[in-house]
Amino acid sequence: MIPELGFIALLIALLSSFLLTLIPLVGMIKRNTNLLSYAWNFSYLFAIFSTISIACLAYSFSVNDFSVEYVAAHSNSQLPLFFKIAATWGGHEGSMLFWLFSLSLWTAAFAFFSRKIDPVFSARTLSILGFICLSFAIFILFFSNPFIRQFPLPPEGRDLNPMLQDIGLIIHPPLLYLGYVGFAVNFAMTLSVMLSGHVDAAIARWTRIWVLLSWFFLTLGIMLGAWWAYYELGWGGWWFWDPVENASLMPWLIGLALLHSLIVTEQRGIFSYWTILFSLFAFAFSLLGTFIVRSGVLTSVHAFAVDGERGTALLLIFFLLTALALTVFALKVNLRQSAVRFSVFSKESFLLLANVVLTIATVSVFLGTFYPMVFSAMGWGSISVGAPYFNSIFVPLLLIMLIAMVFVLATKWQKMNRTLLRQKSILLIPALLIAYLIIHFTVRQDESLRFHFSAFVLLSLAIWLLLATLWINWRKIGLRRSGMILAHCGVAFAVIGAVMSGYFGSEIGVRLAPQQSQMLNGYEFRYIGFTNELGPNFTSEKAHFEIYKNNQKLTALYPERRYYEVRTMNMSEVGIQWGVLGDIYIVMGDKLAPNEFSFRLHYKPFVRWLWLGGILMALGALVAAVSLVQRKNAMAFSSAIKKE
Repeated sequence: MIPELGFIALLIALLSSFLLTLIPLVGMIKRNTNLLSYAWNFSYLFAIFSTISIACLAYSFSVNDFSVEYVAAHSNSQLPLFFKIAATWGGHEGSMLFWLFSLSLWTAAFAFFSRKIDPVFSARTLSILGFICLSFAIFILFFSNPFIRQFPLPPEGRDLNPMLQDIGLIIHPPLLYLGYVGFAVNFAMTLSVMLSGHVDAAIARWTRIWVLLSWFFLTLGIMLGAWWAYYELGWGGWWFWDPVENASLMPWLIGLALLHSLIVTEQRGIFSYWTILFSLFAFAFSLLGTFIVRSGVLTSVHAFAVDGERGTALLLIFFLLTALALTVFALKVNLRQSAVRFSVFSKESFLLLANVVLTIATVSVFLGTFYPMVFSAMGWGSISVGAPYFNSIFVPLLLIMLIAMVFVLATKWQKMNRTLLRQKSILLIPALLIAYLIIHFTVRQDESLRFHFSAFVLLSLAIWLLLATLWINWRKIGLRRSGMILAHCGVAFAVIGAVMSGYFGSEIGVRLAPQQSQMLNGYEFRYIGFTNELGPNFTSEKAHFEIYKNNQKLTALYPERRYYEVRTMNMSEVGIQWGVLGDIYIVMGDKLAPNEFSFRLHYKPFVRWLWLGGILMALGALVAAVSLVQRKNAMAFSSAIKKE
């Protein structure tokens, strides 16, 4: 009965999205304000029934209702309850329903905060959001229905994919979806303004908060996904340039460019075309990411489905919405911008440089992700594009971006501030010294490591950015600038963590029997032995290591090899000892003899700084959003929109 209730709620949500699309449109055509007012009611109705629908699916998981085909495919009676709930979005059908649920939350949020602004603009925006909701509701109903029953009733479920049986699964996908879907609000607002025929710099003043919140969720989702890959997949890295990883990176890069373009548009009344296009493409790349994950056109450990029919439907939605947006842009946008003068060494110039760099980075990721697919489709054979391609492009782009960020801090609007520039430039000297000392002492710990000039340059620029960001007049710092400081410090910390762990990480593969040991980076790894253990839905072989440095015991680590009987899969659970200056990381491999196993031992210097950087970047976006809310006119959009 509960699955049927969820299906009925999904039908009502679909009907609500249809009415949300149609009724305000009719009201605008007939200039009937009463019809426009229904947009808010249908927005709330859509959110309510989308919530009921996914709640019914989650309940079906919690009570082991294996008569529901989706539940039986992704759960098991022995699975812990919190993993059962997380399994709601652990497969294709449930993840798409959660996508729709996230979209309903953003739609309801916009409806709530748009009550006191221009009703025509708000109703038009809600109508566009309703069309997006309708598209995905139809897709779920006809191609990804999670409430399909199966008979006869199976005695047990197939279990959740062991790779997804982790706390990261509970948090990572929801954050990622909220980030993806949040750009739909900005997409709809931008389309609404373009359709009005009155587009000016005011677009920056009333869309920035929505972009900041979307980017906040997306940043947290990406960082949590990188952390999950680091400790769950057991390969010792955090970013593989996987197509699904790239799918989240593209809207993140465009969203970052949009944030900086909005600042210039708001403050100086320029870059309006950049702002509009970034607004449209941020959501377009979010749709493209949804297609990549669920179409099966690209192979990935993170992909949900390999159904060509579903992929075609998602591709149709992507092309429909993107083509609609670009057509409106081509036909309706005719900005009348006043001539604004600024010098080559000014804040405007370096923010423009940042826009160009981020655009090139996005295009590079797009080409590297889809080129193998096009190459294969043309019958030219098969080709893979991996880390060497992306690294060769992103290293120089990152160098330029770090320099641009420092000069943004060292310049003023329209002109160069020589005093400020001199102060920031002097900070490069201690940055170079600190970078050299960090690399020198890291290399001394392991004879296999070598000095890398490119790493030295990147590390120096990251430290320079950190010092330049902190070298400010703290007495004049308000909440608004605090967001910028946190975000820029986050970039610096993330670059330091990525450079040090990427260039100067140590690892070795060994075969060990009990009481044998291995040295790595000044640490002694002593293998004590292993035990067999029984988990709720798995059995495991758990190794016992003791870590020593200078003959003093530091800690004990317990890497595992788990066997999931239902899925007939083996999984490695790594043993990690985290530290501010580096992580000790052990991966348990195959059993080679009654008491001997292969192990992979790692030391990852400064890798934790990467996660700290991601948290600071997200926190900076949140603080900036809060500061905009606190500004008296932050939500007073009606004055920014011309009456029609």
